[in-house]
Amino acid sequence: MTAIVFPGQGAQFSGMGKELYDASETARTRFEQANDLLGFRLTDVLFSGSDEELKQTRITQPAIFLHSVVLALESTNFHPDMVAGHSLGEFSALVAAGGLSFEDGLPLVFQRALAMQEACELTPSTMAAVLGLADEQIEEICAAVQAETGEIVVAANYNCPGQVVISGSLDGVQLAGERLRNAGAKRVLPLAVGGAFHSPLMEPARAKLAAAIEATIFQTPRCPIYQNVNAAPSQDVVTIKANLIAQLTAPVRWTQSVQAMTADGATKFVECGPGKVLQGLVKKISPTAETASL
Repeated sequence: MTAIVFPGQGAQFSGMGKELYDASETARTRFEQANDLLGFRLTDVLFSGSDEELKQTRITQPAIFLHSVVLALESTNFHPDMVAGHSLGEFSALVAAGGLSFEDGLPLVFQRALAMQEACELTPSTMAAVLGLADEQIEEICAAVQAETGEIVVAANYNCPGQVVISGSLDGVQLAGERLRNAGAKRVLPLAVGGAFHSPLMEPARAKLAAAIEATIFQTPRCPIYQNVNAAPSQDVVTIKANLIAQLTAPVRWTQSVQAMTADGATKFVECGPGKVLQGLVKKISPTAETASL
């Protein structure tokens, strides 16, 4: 069985999507439609913008979504038995699997990006990757820092065994990072992100996104989508909406999602979108799985 997986923020690069735009009239139409839906020329930033411009959350999220979805819609090999996406990628997966229209999905992703960027500006916050420590140790240390100091710090992305991203206030992440190093972490790497994604500090964004998602019409996707919040498959619209809302303040359980898809019969994981980050993670989670790009 084949699982098609969609990347999240961080996979972007300048020039992504240009080949698609140049090679296909239907892709070009879709890119131009995106410019119209957003009210600005996202393609100009995509094709010739600086890395700094592309790193802005309000640009990054619609850009990766657009590239991933057009790639899926243009492909003659898009026949997944199941789909999943990493954070933002969950929206791309849903549109590609027919659970949400492109016309509704792109504005929703843009609203999500703006809400997250605004939440980041409310409280100085950050994220850091922790390498070489067990999930349970990371969770315990983050909980201890929170209990002792009142600073927010949580496990936010379970990317693969031995790689977990923590998220929270500047002091919370710094304090937890020091303790994690002392506990034996191989490395604690600060990430160049706008703020504390997938943490309680995203609550203002979650509230805004909830209203937008509830007002949007979703359809039953053609195949199960394994969602970040619970690493479980769903084709139920009510459940899918609730999980998309919860996702902003909850951890991305990518390790558990890939494990669940493998347990349910996935032997091949195809990445649909810029880069090959997810293929690398899949190989670390499920070493016998076949990986490819769409």
